[in-house]
Amino acid sequence: MAADGPVLPQGAGYGVGIGLFFSAFMVCLTAIQTRYTGFSPKNSEEFNSASRSVKPGLIASGIVSAWTWAATLLQSSAVGYEYGISGPWWYGAGATVQILLFAQLAAKLKMNAPHAHTWLEIVSARWGKVAHLVFMFFGLATNIIVSSMLILGGSATVSSLTGMNTLAACFLIPVGVAIYVVVGGMRATLLCDYTHTSVLFAIIFVFVYTVYATSPVIGSFSAMHDLLTKAAEQAPVAGNAHGSYLTMRSKNGLIFGVINVIGNFATVFQDQAYWQRAIASRPATCVKAYLLGGLAWFAIPFMFATTLGLSAVALRGSPNMMVLTPEDVSAGLPASAAAAALLGQSGAAALLIVLFLAVTSATSAELIAVSAVLTYDVYKKYINPKATETQILRVSHAMVALFAIVMGFLGLIFYYIGISMGWLYDFMGVVLGAAVVPIAICVTWRKANKWGCVGGAVVGFCCGIIAWLVTTSTLNGKAINVTTSGGNYEMLAGNLASIGMGGIISCITSLIWPEDFNFDITRAINAPPQSDMSEKTSENRSSEDDMDEKKQDPSNVSTNPVGAVENGAVAAQDLDPVALQKAFKLAAWSSVALTLVMLILIPLPLFFAQTVYGVRGLTAWVVIGMIWAFCSAISVVLYPLYESRAALRMIGRGILKDIFHRGSGKFVRPTANPHVA
Repeated sequence: MAADGPVLPQGAGYGVGIGLFFSAFMVCLTAIQTRYTGFSPKNSEEFNSASRSVKPGLIASGIVSAWTWAATLLQSSAVGYEYGISGPWWYGAGATVQILLFAQLAAKLKMNAPHAHTWLEIVSARWGKVAHLVFMFFGLATNIIVSSMLILGGSATVSSLTGMNTLAACFLIPVGVAIYVVVGGMRATLLCDYTHTSVLFAIIFVFVYTVYATSPVIGSFSAMHDLLTKAAEQAPVAGNAHGSYLTMRSKNGLIFGVINVIGNFATVFQDQAYWQRAIASRPATCVKAYLLGGLAWFAIPFMFATTLGLSAVALRGSPNMMVLTPEDVSAGLPASAAAAALLGQSGAAALLIVLFLAVTSATSAELIAVSAVLTYDVYKKYINPKATETQILRVSHAMVALFAIVMGFLGLIFYYIGISMGWLYDFMGVVLGAAVVPIAICVTWRKANKWGCVGGAVVGFCCGIIAWLVTTSTLNGKAINVTTSGGNYEMLAGNLASIGMGGIISCITSLIWPEDFNFDITRAINAPPQSDMSEKTSENRSSEDDMDEKKQDPSNVSTNPVGAVENGAVAAQDLDPVALQKAFKLAAWSSVALTLVMLILIPLPLFFAQTVYGVRGLTAWVVIGMIWAFCSAISVVLYPLYESRAALRMIGRGILKDIFHRGSGKFVRPTANPHVA
């Protein structure tokens, strides 16, 4: 990348920023879905939760896409640039374990509130209005911070690569996404997620292959090792063993890892976007989806940052490499700089596309999530409790459009006050961490104490802010500003105080003054009449389970007729408490074991060993990441196609029928046979 100007023309930024071509593509997919599968986003249950019928492959792909923010690509590369190989590991592992552990909450959601639209409905049913409003603050604050990071990271990189006006980038990105979300709802979001994930992996493989195989400036593991060794000699990394980029012994990398773990617990456990995917999934397979999605996602930041983050270090001083200031690094620009230096305009264009996919996919998840919260937890609960289907759908559409505009203003505000994506990423745990444990035990533990959890969230929030500000003042001669407050120790203190106090207070009060809550109360949320359940169960099960054998039902992963699950009816067989308890135990054991492996058993021995890797060590490190990435691509790109094979055949047959005999391919919902028991 030239240091004195953008690589791509400004028109490229506006073209990607508007994204109307992609919105048109998703609108067409929604039209095909409606015509050939019987699913209609004009139904509020379908719009907000995809009729709760989606199988694990597509849910896993949606989880990967929703968790792939701008920060996933940009911040991971920035910490790789700053700390060496430890940065990508701590970013990937520190944000994977939350998805794995969330599998437990997904299982408990299906056990204890299978018909809920939002996690806040569970809080309201269990603890009442005060708790509902308190935790709604944390939920919406999560959406605001995540959305701001998306817009900040996306607009900064687009502006850097193309010279596009930042103000325009802040608004065009969310508005373009809002178009297809309004038209297609939750299922369009999941289809968008799948499309984005597929292209994302393809471009990651292009960068990996270029850097470690074909690039004339790097092109091999030994060349990368030599360049990183030379870079460490010229500018040793503070806190790393021997100042090297090729070691897991990184003090600042470890501190970032702790901050990363805490902050991402908050953004997963409190973000309706992840609950939304649990709600949309089939009960019997939701745990599988979250475990699969979490493991698949790890490969994205790990390999992307190990490739472009380290390349930015290796190419430092190269004539094609821009000079990166600390502000550039905080804005997440090492990845774009390395991409342009390696492949010129092609690299910049590829980075621009992959960033657009990450930002728009996560943005669509945030839009539909906020829409659900504002519709069900504000409008229906406090404004119009007797809202009709049409009114709910109309409000859902309006909330998507409203929050798209709000996202643009949020990005603009943070940009002009000097808050970068990297600063906001480290800060999110300070504000949000206090509510993590209270929310988790609300859904999973009948003894959780209402006032202990509410008080823990509020006190933890206050303690986090106080600890952050006091540490900033103490370490920086009483100077508190954006620069001084963004240091590792300052953010670490705030993050630890927030999640620690929130967890301690909520758990201790629940042990001393335990409640004895009956989860039948939350199971009754939005539950349909039993007679409706039995009728819809028969229809739903026959349409799903017999498809592959009989090849006559139109549904598979996500194409059951919308009436089969209307009003949130979930098949009774899928809600078998014994099966769900087994799923929860699987989630508990597997997620805890994987968390121990990723956060303790692998990184800590390497940290204390103080090993600086040679060429063979670096080769093994990268090759293992490549294998993981290929397995991830198979699980979230090819597997969803396999489990959707019957639905795809049905759509193909419908299209062919329409081509040769117009109107004959349209889906017609089968009528029930009154003579069949």
